[in-house]
Amino acid sequence: MTISPLAEYLVRSADVVRESASTLSQEVMDRAVDLCVTAFRSQKPVLVCGNGGSAADAMHIAGELVARFLLERKGLNCICLSSNPAMLTAWANDYDYDSVFARQVEAHGGEGAVLIGISTSGNSANIIQAFEKAKDMGMSTIGFTGQGGGKMGPLCDVILDPPSKDTPLVQQVHICFYHYLCEMIEAKMVAD
Repeated sequence: MTISPLAEYLVRSADVVRESASTLSQEVMDRAVDLCVTAFRSQKPVLVCGNGGSAADAMHIAGELVARFLLERKGLNCICLSSNPAMLTAWANDYDYDSVFARQVEAHGGEGAVLIGISTSGNSANIIQAFEKAKDMGMSTIGFTGQGGGKMGPLCDVILDPPSKDTPLVQQVHICFYHYLCEMIEAKMVAD
């Protein structure tokens, strides 16, 4: 029996999700949850950024945390750095695109805040600069990357990297990761 191209794609996707279940430790994800919860409890923001599809994922994360995921609760201070076109285009036009997120980290971040950066390669120059700025400011960093973390890896306090370098498959697992992250953050914040 031949397998259809769609079924083959879904099997490959399921394989990466399944491999992620055995390669990402619960402790790593718990650390990401705890960093975010600690920031929110301390009235510090969680900043999120990415490019392209990862920018859409950054908006998705911020939407789930500011609005709600599954439970009724107060809004959480989560800011998507990819969602302000006036700021993005002004800074990129006057300066450069590589520092567009670092500038916003400087404006909105601070000691005790968290920066979540999403880059399937782990090599996005503007995410790397944002992480460097965050570290300089005493912030914690969480990286959603592809396998190995790329250049972002050494800048991450927590790295969530599915065992693949295939961008669409990595992005699909990232959705699973950040839905779980949002669910656990929300549960802990409601328990307060």
